[in-house]
Order: sequence, then C-alpha cells, then structure tokens
Amino acid sequence: MSSTPALTRKPILEVRDLKKYYPITRGLLRRTIGQVKAVDGVSFEVLEGETLGLVGESGCGKTTTGNCILRGIEPTSGEVIFHDASRGPVDVVNADAATLRHVRLNMQKMFQDPYGSLNPRMTLLQIVGEPLVVNRNMRGRDLEASVAELLRVVGLRPEYMHRFPHAFSGGQRQRIGIARAVALEPRLIVGDARVSALDVSIQAQILNLLQDLQAEFGLSYLFVAHDLSIVEHIADRVAVMYVGKLVETGTTEDLFGNPMHPYTEALLSSVPRPDPETKGEEIVLAGEVPSPANPPTGCYFHPRCPYAQEICTTEEPPLRDVGPGRRAACHFAEQLSLRGVA
Repeated sequence: MSSTPALTRKPILEVRDLKKYYPITRGLLRRTIGQVKAVDGVSFEVLEGETLGLVGESGCGKTTTGNCILRGIEPTSGEVIFHDASRGPVDVVNADAATLRHVRLNMQKMFQDPYGSLNPRMTLLQIVGEPLVVNRNMRGRDLEASVAELLRVVGLRPEYMHRFPHAFSGGQRQRIGIARAVALEPRLIVGDARVSALDVSIQAQILNLLQDLQAEFGLSYLFVAHDLSIVEHIADRVAVMYVGKLVETGTTEDLFGNPMHPYTEALLSSVPRPDPETKGEEIVLAGEVPSPANPPTGCYFHPRCPYAQEICTTEEPPLRDVGPGRRAACHFAEQLSLRGVA
C-alpha cells in the first residue's frame, strides 16, 4: 500500500460511465433481441502511485472492465481518460492507432493465468524481451542485458532466460509475467493476477514484490482479484462490483471496517480470520446472482438483500457520496449498521 497521502496525488486514470454490452441475436438474420450488460456504467479513478482493488463475484465484470480500459475489448460507450506524461489527458476509447500505441507503452497488462499467458515455445528471453524488441527495436547483447536485469528485479536468476516456461513453478511464472509487464517501465499496470492458487508463503512474496516495484518505479495498479484477504493487504482503495455495476468504493480501512452496502458486508463475511478464537458468522445470500442479460428492476441486489424495502424493487440507487472518500449504491447506506472485518 502506498504511503503517499491521497490528497496530494492526482488521478492517472479516470473511468467515466464505462459500458460493455454484448448483443443477443436470434434467427437466420441474427436479429438482436437483447443485450448482455457485462459492464454497465462503471465510473472510478486510479490515483498516481496507488493500488485500487476491484473485487466481486466471478462474472461480475471485473476482467471485462480491465480489458476495456486497455482497449483489448472495444467498449460500447463511456470514457477512459489516461493522464499521459507527455500528451496530457488522452481518451483511450476514441484514440487513433498511433496515440493508442503510444499510450499502451505506459499502460500494461498483468495476465490472470500464469500458465496460459506464457507461450510454451518461447524462452524467457523471448517472452520478457518481446516488448523491448517490438517497441524499442532492442537486439543482441543489449536485449540480453535488459532481460537479465528484469529477471533480477523480480527475483529470478539471469541464466534462466534461455529456459522455457515448463521448467518453472507457478510462483516463478507469476514473476515472469510481472517482468514482462514492467519491461517498458509503464506508469499503470492492470493486474489480473490470480495468486490465490499459490502457497501462502509464495503469495506473500509475490505481493511484496508488487509493492516493492510500486515504490521503486512509481507504479499505479488496478488490481482485479477474488481473494479479499489479498486485496486488504495490497490495496489503498477498493471498488466492489455486482452484476456489471459498482456498488461501493472507499479506502481499504474504511470499507473493510465499516461497509456501507449489504453486498460488501456479505463479501467480507467470507474473509478467513487467522484468529481461531474469533468466530465470524458467514452471511449466506439467498437466491442466485441475476443474469446481466435480464437484471431485476430497481436495485440489482434487492432479490438477495436482507435489508431490501419497497423502494429497492422499483428505483435503482445511484452510486453516491455517503461520507468522506466513500460512495455506495444503496438507498439506506447511512441508516444501516453493517458488520465489517475487525
């Protein structure tokens, strides 16, 4: 977590009303009969040098949001403003090819799957060095020296550069992916790293490495994750998604200690507690997650919410300010007394 006060930092990324809809078609003429609202009006910002954790259940739109920000997927609408050091604010959604190529040097992706994202037919020299070859035309000894230094930075031995991915463990593959992501010295990394499958000690090493790199290179992270205990450790602020929408944002300390949306309370109740003397009752939500192709009226969470009232079934609550640095999409955010994680 960054030690720089949030008030002194400026946004490096601003996402405004981002939407990604997938058409549902039917018949021989492929007539559109509906839309899958994978991302539905998401707005947030990432500050310079901070880590924003984006959390929620599988299928809520977290990864799609990250891919839309990088234009790996074309958004349906909305704005993604990246504050480039040399060009100023750049609208990534409407940027031409030349501008997008320049901006992507400063916006890199850390992939979710450390196995599927590494080409098994390429050596580490080719995998980590590819961004340098493509963008800086680096070759020969200069390339080998740069890759060797990148491997050292992420805790791998330089002589590994001539090996193939199958020779490495899951934790080592995560380090390879990190080395590739920081090769061009970006300012923002969209990290979809899945470290929950690793041993706890390896998880800690990877998270500490990410924090060390953030301090050394002044990186900003948008960290997409499922494991809330990891987010609590690494994130400065947290944004919670549910069925394509943001339902709550706030600092990690505030959100974990005092959630202001019932869905956040339910998520936090599933966080493992290291103290066996502390017994927490997990909140089991009724029903199923709504389909983004056919969401309920009003608040999307109301069919599963234990605090829902009549207004929740008819009126959709906006994501609004509910305190200093806090936003929540709940009609009764200020009235509810929800349980957090001590």
